[in-house]
Amino acid sequence: MYLQHFGLREFPFSITPDTSFYYATRSLQEALNTLLIAIQSGEGFVKITGEVGTGKTLLCRRLLKALEPACQIAYLPNPYLDPHALLMTLATEFGVAFKPEFTHHDMIDALNRKLLTFAEEGKHVVVCLDEVQAMPLETLEALRLLSNLETEKRKLLQVVIFGQPELEERLNHPSIRQLRQRIGFEYHLKGLQWEELGFYLNHRMHVAGYQGGMVFSPASLRLLYRYANGIPRLLNILAHKALLSAYGRGQQGVATEDVKAAILDTQASVKAQHRWLEHGFKWWLAWHATMASFGR
Repeated sequence: MYLQHFGLREFPFSITPDTSFYYATRSLQEALNTLLIAIQSGEGFVKITGEVGTGKTLLCRRLLKALEPACQIAYLPNPYLDPHALLMTLATEFGVAFKPEFTHHDMIDALNRKLLTFAEEGKHVVVCLDEVQAMPLETLEALRLLSNLETEKRKLLQVVIFGQPELEERLNHPSIRQLRQRIGFEYHLKGLQWEELGFYLNHRMHVAGYQGGMVFSPASLRLLYRYANGIPRLLNILAHKALLSAYGRGQQGVATEDVKAAILDTQASVKAQHRWLEHGFKWWLAWHATMASFGR
């Protein structure tokens, strides 16, 4: 494809959350700071929300790297767990020996003993859960009960939950209102700001091996930002396709026509804006012809 054309070792705009491509936008850095302060403070629950594609999973993986090896960490990407499956997963993550016939109470006792061992070793225990907006309410309540495990000095377990904005509605359910009260720190992720876009794209290009100047023209940047609305995942998809278009034309830089081609090929872009791109040129030509007629 275009790797050799642009002098790249790997694709710069993959949507896989690879921490080697992590770029500290203002929102991501504020969220990471919030998480680190909350964990250092010993808060029981921390909540991060954000729209689809704003970088929640990437932030989670960046947090895990920042915490290792000082903390004992469990990362649960699958939210579709019943309460007992949650306990079994945590037990496996923390190396707790258990038998298939263990009851719910047995599992909690075994986990509590292991967490006390970690506390004696001076280790913070952090559980990170992704896509929590899809987690059953009874599992969220089981998670809250686990957070009750503590010594006289501090919690034995800290929980960081990541989810889409629908998580707010879930947490407002009367059956888990006590969990909401336990959330000490929270942050809502936003997309890239306009002034961050060029740096973000350039950063990913150079991490992937590119050694030249800015590939994207100023006009193409404006179009990219408008249609992706600053959402990193959508920016990556459009930037990848724009590079393909530039490569197909034999060009070393991305122009607006490449971004337009990428947008027309991407169903995830905002439909109203997508329609504007398909029909807007006809409207502009008609308006231009009308204004020209007045000038005659």
